[in-house]
Amino acid sequence: MTVLEVQREAAHANLKPTAVIGYGLGDFANNLAFTLGASFLLYYYTDVAGLTAASVGTMFLVVRLWDAVADLLAGRLVDRTNTRWGKFRPFILFGAVPLLFLSFLSFHVPDSSTTTKLVYAYLTYAALGLVYSLVNIPYGSLASAMTQSVHQRAKLVAARSLGAAVGGIVLTFIISPMISSLQADKDSLSPEQYLGRAQGIFTWTTLSFVVIGSLAYLLTFLWCHERVVRVQPRVTIRETFATLRSNKPLAYLCGASFFYLTGLFAVSGATLFYAQYVLGDAAWAVPMVIVNSGIQIVVTPFIPKLIGLIGKKAVFQYCGLLTVIGGVGLFLVPDGGVFLALVFLGIKGVGASLINTVMFGLEADTVEYGEWKSGQRSEGATYAIFSFTRKITQSIGGAATAWALAIGGYLAATKAIPHPVQPESALTMIKMTMGLVPAVCAIIAMLIFVKYPLTDDAYKQIRDETEARKAQLDNLVIPDQPAGLVLPATER
Repeated sequence: MTVLEVQREAAHANLKPTAVIGYGLGDFANNLAFTLGASFLLYYYTDVAGLTAASVGTMFLVVRLWDAVADLLAGRLVDRTNTRWGKFRPFILFGAVPLLFLSFLSFHVPDSSTTTKLVYAYLTYAALGLVYSLVNIPYGSLASAMTQSVHQRAKLVAARSLGAAVGGIVLTFIISPMISSLQADKDSLSPEQYLGRAQGIFTWTTLSFVVIGSLAYLLTFLWCHERVVRVQPRVTIRETFATLRSNKPLAYLCGASFFYLTGLFAVSGATLFYAQYVLGDAAWAVPMVIVNSGIQIVVTPFIPKLIGLIGKKAVFQYCGLLTVIGGVGLFLVPDGGVFLALVFLGIKGVGASLINTVMFGLEADTVEYGEWKSGQRSEGATYAIFSFTRKITQSIGGAATAWALAIGGYLAATKAIPHPVQPESALTMIKMTMGLVPAVCAIIAMLIFVKYPLTDDAYKQIRDETEARKAQLDNLVIPDQPAGLVLPATER
């Protein structure tokens, strides 16, 4: 049987259910560290550790810019790695425990001077970002190495979205009620008792996540396998840049994602503040996350069919309108308007969940485009550029939330005043960050993405051309492939 015949025989191979579930568990574990930081670290630094919002905003900008650079370094390291377990899976296996333990350290700022606390926060958060890159870049790249089928990749991005949503619900359901209960008892506690109990919430939560997240990562390693063959196991720096320079779809995707995600990460940092100060109780953060992530869980199973019906580009492009409607509504909701807030959050959540899910499928497609244009396959570098964009937006979005609080005159907790009364200007800035910022960002993103050239039909054409080109190479011999790899599934 020739190589081309073997490829044709593999064209209709489907991923095992355990592979799809295992891939979803990877982002569940990712979000025990990532979403915990995005949603609660600003609150922890200001209201528990006692740092000012302005200093935290600057720290978020600096450290998350470092995170973006770490993504590029991780992508380069991944493209140069080749083991008997593949290129990506070893990073997930060996990086799991260090990543989750660094999350624990980040939420364990010592009771010391302000300078010492700030230095500690910089160092632990920067270390967390580096190790997260060394796990997340291989994890994100793994999808493009598991299958080349449009339908099967849609299953993977849906599983990833579902895993992330469940992770977000779990950690918010655990933490927010405890914070609400603590605040209900604030009048009967001394400042030291209040802050001690608040610290305990994050200490025990992050320690439990070390165990839960490590098990989830282990199943990702065991159940997900790299099935797409490559001509070259390693890619040189020159070949990597040649691949990226010619990848116009990647450029448009990163440009649109930059604005979508800036709004998304601004909302993540503002959610708990919006619940506490606009809706009147931090406990409302749980229904907010449940609505937002619950919508994501409901929508996710339909994503493969939706992609098959109108294509990834159309889904990504037009769901921005829902972000605009929901964002403007959240800004206009009156204080205490819980029902309206949840309705508009649900509308916005549908758009955000579809966008944030489909963008990973689009990124995997740009890997094939880069290989088609240059002849070199660079999953690590391609995903690193995409993740670099995400980290930049995380930096800007997270910093913008903290700076908005500072501009609005937000009062951080201290031992003397552990629960200060906030000025009206701070509440206005919280509403703007929660609603208007993502709405404006979505409009800009839609304008950029109009020029994205890689439709699903175009992707299938270039994928098939690339695989036919590979099959004609005289030196492509199946037994020489690294252990665990087989020829790619090219099912339409």
